Amino acid sequence: MRATWRAARAAVRRRKLQTTVIGLVVMTSAMTLVIALGLLHSVSAPFDNAFSKQRGAHAVAVFDTGRSSDAQLKAAAGLPGVEAAAGPFGQAVVEMKQDPEVRLLASPDGGPVTVVGRADPAGPVDRVNLWAGRWADRPGEIVVNLPDEGLPPGAGSPVGSELTAADGSTFTVVGLASSVSGTADAWVSPARMAELKPTAAQLLFRFTDSATGDDIRDALAEVGRHLPKGALTASHSYLDIKAEIARQPAAYAPFLTTFGVLSLLVAVLIVANVVSGAVVAGFRHIGILKSLGFTPNQVTGVYLTMVGVPAVVGCVLGTVLGGLLADPLLHRVFQGPEVAIVQDGVGIGPWAQPVTLLGMLTVVLLAALVPALRARRLSPAVAISAGSAQRTGRALRIQRRLTGSRLPRSVSLGAGLPFARPGRSAMTLAAIVLGVTTVTFATGLSTTVTRYSEASQGGGAVQAVVYAGIPTPDEPAPDHDDPATQRLLASLPGAEQVTALGYGDVRLDGYTRGATLGAYRGESSNLGDVVVAGRWMRGADEAVASGSFLNERDLVVGDRLTLVRGDRRERVRIVGRTLDGEADRLYALWPVMAALAPDQKANQYHVRLTDGTDPDAFLAAVRKAHADLDPTKTSPVNATAVTVVGASTLLTLLLGTVAALGVFNTVVLNTRERRRDLGMLKAIGMTPRQVTVMMVTSMATLGAVGSLVGIPLGILGHHFVVPRSFRAADIAVPDSMMAVWQAPALAALALAGITIAAVGALVPSRAAARLTVAEVLHNE
Repeated sequence: MRATWRAARAAVRRRKLQTTVIGLVVMTSAMTLVIALGLLHSVSAPFDNAFSKQRGAHAVAVFDTGRSSDAQLKAAAGLPGVEAAAGPFGQAVVEMKQDPEVRLLASPDGGPVTVVGRADPAGPVDRVNLWAGRWADRPGEIVVNLPDEGLPPGAGSPVGSELTAADGSTFTVVGLASSVSGTADAWVSPARMAELKPTAAQLLFRFTDSATGDDIRDALAEVGRHLPKGALTASHSYLDIKAEIARQPAAYAPFLTTFGVLSLLVAVLIVANVVSGAVVAGFRHIGILKSLGFTPNQVTGVYLTMVGVPAVVGCVLGTVLGGLLADPLLHRVFQGPEVAIVQDGVGIGPWAQPVTLLGMLTVVLLAALVPALRARRLSPAVAISAGSAQRTGRALRIQRRLTGSRLPRSVSLGAGLPFARPGRSAMTLAAIVLGVTTVTFATGLSTTVTRYSEASQGGGAVQAVVYAGIPTPDEPAPDHDDPATQRLLASLPGAEQVTALGYGDVRLDGYTRGATLGAYRGESSNLGDVVVAGRWMRGADEAVASGSFLNERDLVVGDRLTLVRGDRRERVRIVGRTLDGEADRLYALWPVMAALAPDQKANQYHVRLTDGTDPDAFLAAVRKAHADLDPTKTSPVNATAVTVVGASTLLTLLLGTVAALGVFNTVVLNTRERRRDLGMLKAIGMTPRQVTVMMVTSMATLGAVGSLVGIPLGILGHHFVVPRSFRAADIAVPDSMMAVWQAPALAALALAGITIAAVGALVPSRAAARLTVAEVLHNE
């Protein structure tokens, strides 16, 4: 082993270029794989960990206390199939007034809040995480549901402040807690709950069979059969919460996994190519080693060690850098109040880096094993003679045919060079194909995501959004005259259309989780998100919602839904499914909001400007007209699109660089093997520029073929992966957003393979051009 190590170490020092190429390729691939594996882990693991730690409820069920007694509910909690249960807990909906000091509830601007009476945060099901303050054990106290990652930066704790209900009663905030099961917006003591006169009771279930939604529905149906008809009024499953948390991260998983697989394939090809070239170039060295007494196994070990050293260094650096890059990316993906409960569990996971490290090393060594075994089989005499003999090349016949064409001699000679080493050229071509596939896939992905972002941002129909009624930190919310504000904005120079938008929290009849109603006043058909099914609302009893809102509640276009706020109820029909939107938000026209909350004001005004109006000048006019208004320009690209396009661009550059390194290595090996041919060509008059053209042409030919193969593969990948990414986020994109392959785009992509090949070949080709006849003759 000592002799093997010394010979391998000498080979590493002697072949610095190949060593560097292997290290860079493996490092880049390891970085990509760590990011992809980290995202796959974070899609479900943080929620699963938090759910297990808190003994989350598989189902939260709400019962009408007028139809079922506590004794009946406790009996239902002991039915077969129920692993554990907690409750019944009294549940009431309390109308809260807007409070500038406590903007942390599910209803920050006032409205209905689901309050549950519970004696302590522990129990067999849904062990509430009390992370600040203490539990409410007196009648006037309340614990607010707020994840420990939910406080804005620099904000003070609301513990000790007071909340005021619409009836004038007050609650003192004594604690902050979070529930992974989404059981309540706030908790009070059972004594205070009795004062609220609840008409509903909450039971929390863990079932023995809970893997699918059908399992949970069947279990709840069995509970309902043992209770009076109509007792079960609402329920929700932990799977709904898990899907909501994973909705955005899951959209990243398909395309990041695609990049990870592509990077792994490119690494395998290039490593195999590098080792194969090292074996071919080192025939004489192999013969000498065997003549000195090295066994076939030792020779194989020399070449595997030669590859293993840079591979280990590359894997270690790649996994470390991948971890550093993955952490900010994952926390950017997992942002928003709906995922705050799992923020502390977001990360690449303890297994992603070890799996990448061991897996990449295994793959690299397996890729190197085939050419290393070739060195193992050679006898000393054959190896020495093969290493000393001048290679005449197998491309002469093809080059003779090409010389009959009108191509310049340097181009015809270069076009025939790949045929001299068909195996090496095939592996180089495969790497270029994967590089072109990556560029094509990333181009289609970026175009589709950009189109989606532009459409979801209003498609250019809105140039400015003016916010009103939003407080600054530690200050009360400014009061404003809503209709007057809309008229004021419409009167400013450049304003063509002003549409008011207001939000209010509502309950959904038959569902435990509430929602936010967004209502438009004024012309809105050109401002809403793209409708992918149905149509935009026209009447006062119509609404539209996103796919995630509908899927989470098993609704389809055409279904009716009852919205409740206080003692007011309004029934609407879902007439359209929008391209984008949050899982807890639906939209209607202003009469729906007026019927539910007559005092609700709009707090956003979407402004469409006339052609030629300077948006900055309009924003300045708004600030001058009203000091409490906060105008901002709209951006055609949202944060998600920036993240996706940025990540895909970075990964494409990395993989394109790796493919170019493969070309670089191939040209270096070809140059070293054909030094005598290059010297003879220069001796008969070939200029350095012609040598450079010849060597670049040899790879550009492979690049052209790579484009012909890689572009269709990239298009197939785009049509296969991108729709799955959108479906994972409950987004249905229209066909127009997928139709991104027009003639100009394809013409530009046709140059991708040639560009990768030319960039990789340029530096070693110029080095070959500087080779003098004297150097060649001296070496001979």
